[in-house]
Amino acid sequence: MSIVDSKTSVTQNILDALGKSGNKTAFIPDAALVSAIRFIEEKGFPNAKVEDYKYCNIEAVLRRDFKSLEYDFNSIKSVSAYKLKNTFTIVVVNGTYSPELSDKAEGFVLSPLDQTSSTQTHISSLAVPDADALVAVNTAFSNNGFYLQIKGVVKKPIHVINIGSVKKNAFVNPRQMIVLENNAEATLIESFVSYNNSANIFTNHVSEITLGENAKLNSYRLQYEDLHSFQVNTTQVKVSRYANYATNTFTFGGSLVRNNLNVVLSSDLCEAHLNGLFVAKGNQLIDNHTLVDHQMPNCESNELYKGIAKDKSTGIFNGKIYVRKDAQKTNAYQSSKNILLSDDATINTKPQLEIYADDVKCSHGTSTGKVDEQALFYLKARGIGEMSARKLLLQAFAQEVIDKIEIEELQHRVLNLFEQHLK
Repeated sequence: MSIVDSKTSVTQNILDALGKSGNKTAFIPDAALVSAIRFIEEKGFPNAKVEDYKYCNIEAVLRRDFKSLEYDFNSIKSVSAYKLKNTFTIVVVNGTYSPELSDKAEGFVLSPLDQTSSTQTHISSLAVPDADALVAVNTAFSNNGFYLQIKGVVKKPIHVINIGSVKKNAFVNPRQMIVLENNAEATLIESFVSYNNSANIFTNHVSEITLGENAKLNSYRLQYEDLHSFQVNTTQVKVSRYANYATNTFTFGGSLVRNNLNVVLSSDLCEAHLNGLFVAKGNQLIDNHTLVDHQMPNCESNELYKGIAKDKSTGIFNGKIYVRKDAQKTNAYQSSKNILLSDDATINTKPQLEIYADDVKCSHGTSTGKVDEQALFYLKARGIGEMSARKLLLQAFAQEVIDKIEIEELQHRVLNLFEQHLK
């Protein structure tokens, strides 16, 4: 069965265009490539009938906004507007790693995926193609992303700038592999931005991250693309013994943003901390979908996601904590808190616990409501105008997540984007 004989017309059209674009992956092992193509043919793109995509119908978006794909990209000559001070910069343009726009690696290994000897061994070992149709598409049609290997302590943050810039509709598939060896430490910042888009771009991003024993990764993801941008971002993380993984996701832009964050605590005595903040307005759809898989005993995970929805936008949080039989002494906490600023906005939350061990401490909670009227009245009674009072209350709501940013310049950028997006 060929790729273009796929399940639905939208799947066929997208895959046919991807095949013609010449993006068929050369660095994926043959077995993974065959598995990916077979899965796409059988499943097609996820729609509302797929439980995990119940509120995020990817097939409908592709049918409506990507009727044709022509791959006409803009030329990027400078990324200075997106840079942060005192960081190493890695630049990915329309899914492809750009050595010319990136800084030279200092204290770590950085190379294009097609020039990395370990790619064939490690790629698709975490983000397996038969787990999700979009992972399968990325596996079969990856752009030439990058491989990042960290062996020691990298003192300066590594800033990955992902730029989408198209003249005609495009579907791109960035891929990256990040490996922290035993005792390695690093800070990773990922920015997703748009530059002079005059058409729609669908970014199907897949990242595989491995933390060795006693490794530490503190990561930040900042998404502020324009409304021509649609993104599904799948991050698969494996955490080893004594390792610590912390990630903070801030979403303010994009017409549709779906973040799939899957963390496997594969050894005992390791931990993961997942935090997120989003502001949705207009007709935006922002979806955070998390899975923390506790496989071994004495591990800890914490999740805190906060969202604000206004106008006719939709916010989604679907988080699952999975505790396996051997994962005794697990400590896991999950919280989703949301504010609705209009009657037409929608928030869907679904925190989940699936526990097969009997000696654990696990809890989850969710709340959705409007701005606290008593607090608003209190501020207004002290001479603060209503708009200023609302702004103060919303900033106080978000500050708990923003305060987790340990880089001052990045914290200022997030706070400015937060304030701008509330307008």
